[in-house]
Amino acid sequence: MTTAAITADRLSLAFGDVRAVNGLSLDVRPGEVFGLLGHNGAGKTTTVRLLNGLLRPDEGGATVLGHDPWREGPALRKRAGVLTEVAALDGRLTAREILTFHGRLYDIEQLARRVDEMLGLFGLTSERDKQVGGFSKGMRQRLALSRAFLNDPEVLFLDEPVAALDPVAARQVHELILAHVRGRGRTVLLCTHNLVEAERLCDRVAVLESGKVLVEGEPSALLEDLDAPREVVFELHPEDTASAIAALPEARPDGPTHLRLPRLRREAIPQLIHRLSAAGVRIFQVTRVEPTLEEIYFGLHSDEAPRNMGDVDAAISGARPAVAP
Repeated sequence: MTTAAITADRLSLAFGDVRAVNGLSLDVRPGEVFGLLGHNGAGKTTTVRLLNGLLRPDEGGATVLGHDPWREGPALRKRAGVLTEVAALDGRLTAREILTFHGRLYDIEQLARRVDEMLGLFGLTSERDKQVGGFSKGMRQRLALSRAFLNDPEVLFLDEPVAALDPVAARQVHELILAHVRGRGRTVLLCTHNLVEAERLCDRVAVLESGKVLVEGEPSALLEDLDAPREVVFELHPEDTASAIAALPEARPDGPTHLRLPRLRREAIPQLIHRLSAAGVRIFQVTRVEPTLEEIYFGLHSDEAPRNMGDVDAAISGARPAVAP
């Protein structure tokens, strides 16, 4: 059995009356990209802070690369890379100075070469000797990413990695994330509410709500387990399209020979076929279109409006949780 790279066992933490993480359990395998999905305030960032030993849990525990994050935080952080939700970058320093300072904390060999390599990888070579205070938001994000990759981490925590990046830069970051894990045994924990990003990158995902895991698994397996509504496409004889539309007024035409019906469950299909057959419609093929991860996510949250997290922010800013040295 492969030892998990990251485990969380009933992990919980409250800020005052607000429970940010609530009995959360995870097992993340070595060499996979694991996604934590949820809207702002679902508990993603607090979970990452707990897994890095920056916050101490009220209950439960965790291990990352065999380390207890709270008791062995310094040893763990030498083997990990972290992109925080808001990167702390001293605007008075240059990009090269920030990476050099950070690299010295890790005792990185041939540091100057590694710094230049990261600056080139993230398109910052021409900006390397400029003060970061003058950088755009996208440039600061790329610098923060280069810092997270600097020590070639065994486990990489990424909190909204493509925030503020244009589509080209975002795709490049996605390719770097995948290159980091492919065949190298590295692990990525990706926090995002960008469901397209999660679907493209993640081997498995966990959907969080109020600090709890609502559902977890491979995206394709979640589709089957949840039996989420599918779009259904009927391919018909072209002479029968008008009759089909009359029999199924809820459908929408898609070209001369196809009808589409959104958000149907499997058990509804035989009834629709019967209605079409009764109208004399000749059906050549029926196809169920797989839903996206986005449809699954919003299906899980269909009864809940996005929450106002102002109370959470106030609770966090007013609380003083223990922070590891």
